Amino acid sequence: MNTDFLWVEQYRPKTIDDCILPQSLKTLFSSFIKKGELSNLLLSGTPGIGKTTVAKALCEQMNCDWIMINGSEEGGIDVLRNKIKNFASTVSLSGGKKVVILDEADYLNPQSTQPALRGFIEEFHSNCRFILTCNFKNRIIEPLHSRFSNIEFRVNPKDKGKLATKLFERATYILKEQNVDYEEKVLAELIKKHFPDFRKLINELQRYSVSGSIDAGILVNVSDENLKTLVSHLKNKEFSDMRKWVVHNLDNDPVKIFRKIYDSMYDNLQPETIPHAVLIIADYQYKSAFVADQEINLVACLTELMSQVKFK
Repeated sequence: MNTDFLWVEQYRPKTIDDCILPQSLKTLFSSFIKKGELSNLLLSGTPGIGKTTVAKALCEQMNCDWIMINGSEEGGIDVLRNKIKNFASTVSLSGGKKVVILDEADYLNPQSTQPALRGFIEEFHSNCRFILTCNFKNRIIEPLHSRFSNIEFRVNPKDKGKLATKLFERATYILKEQNVDYEEKVLAELIKKHFPDFRKLINELQRYSVSGSIDAGILVNVSDENLKTLVSHLKNKEFSDMRKWVVHNLDNDPVKIFRKIYDSMYDNLQPETIPHAVLIIADYQYKSAFVADQEINLVACLTELMSQVKFK
């Protein structure tokens, strides 16, 4: 078994046909390739569903020169301006189109960076296209929405069975190639837990494959290990990491997340602070039944726990 690199990168699909997507999306992206025309695209959907993979595959199959900029890491206006200008102002070596993939664009500041991006798009419209990926399209300002074709990565209930089967086939192929033993029932359970987050599934498989097998023993530890990560972020006052944890785990039922935190209090909190933590959790669990955005509510709850309770 080779653990020198990430499986998610080693086994990332290189073509649209290899991507695990609803057929309607495959047909749409394939039509772009056949026509040889690419407009500015806004790809939105839950984490790990394939947005970045599709963006890269489109660029490769259409013979485009492309760069990728991570909006959560390189979101400053100057960084964007310099990178985009340096890239867009040069001649394509391949003779193809130029494309800027702006990953995690919903992390860009909506008051400063996103309005500036609108100017970059207009300035370089003649020789450069933009593909934005985001988990939450409502975080992208309306002037950008109007300049992009919005494609939402959404799995209809009728497609779930087919896609889950394809995920199972892809996962078994990876495990066999990596010489990792696995139990089919356990693999099916992991797919059910993480679907449609393929990236999270593969990362979890690689993490648990270190023991040499994927068996029933890991199912007990999956949620516990995940909670340990969250507690570490809260204890160390790592707000950004906590917020990312919420984004990656919001596919779980928020009520179950509140319950898991509640059940772990005696293991992780100082005894005298537990009553206050109970009141905080109860308050935000009640609010979760009414709020429009579960992410904001959960982040608010965890922020209050981070700042007001004492950890062991």
